[in-house]
Amino acid sequence: MDKLNPKKLLLVIDAQNDFINENTQSILDKIDKLISSNKYDDVVFTRFINDKNSIWYKKLNYTGCMTKAKQKIAIDTKQYKVIDKKIYSAFNEELKTYISKNNIDEIYLCGFDTDACVQKTAIDLFENNYNVFVLKDYCMSHKGVELHNIIISNLARLIGKNSII
Repeated sequence: MDKLNPKKLLLVIDAQNDFINENTQSILDKIDKLISSNKYDDVVFTRFINDKNSIWYKKLNYTGCMTKAKQKIAIDTKQYKVIDKKIYSAFNEELKTYISKNNIDEIYLCGFDTDACVQKTAIDLFENNYNVFVLKDYCMSHKGVELHNIIISNLARLIGKNSII
């Protein structure tokens, strides 16, 4: 790790059609501008995939993200890597390998939903000793800002207030 010039990854979590509504729509433009800002050395997108064999469908009767249209990322991925996942967390083997191979020092999270995939990813990265930061103004819950703010406060407690920016 180069402490003076850490390699930064922007991880865009589940910015998919199925999670876009009146609560999340405005965040898409912000994320798109963030990607274009060149503040990060690399960008990776995640995409949640659901199907009839999933725990979400079987136990929660959740039918979201089951079609290609609903799974589609709602902003231009600009040819950046997309990691498919079938769990809340983006912290899977493919992401671990990517971080290692690309010598990533810091991981910045944005996307949807703050109360599910963003929160779980942040905690998993923290527990596995990664330098993780949640970009609070670039995340949102499709359930609204009140839930988003509660989770951001909780994450400040769980991963450290300096990790929420």
